[in-house]
Amino acid sequence: MFFQRAKLKKEFDQQFVKLMQETKEDWQQAQRIEDFLNDYNLEAMAKRKIAESIHFYL
Repeated sequence: MFFQRAKLKKEFDQQFVKLMQETKEDWQQAQRIEDFLNDYNLEAMAKRKIAESIHFYL
């Protein structure tokens, strides 16, 4: 019983780390897109803020 619980915890920890890495990549990609834009784009800023919020929420 204990071994199953430890296995599940390890599996969910790995999934969480993977999710953190994916959200960080999404956030960094949104930052790069915003940096490449020449003008003030509210949509790009909103997408970056959303990605940043999701990453820091986790």
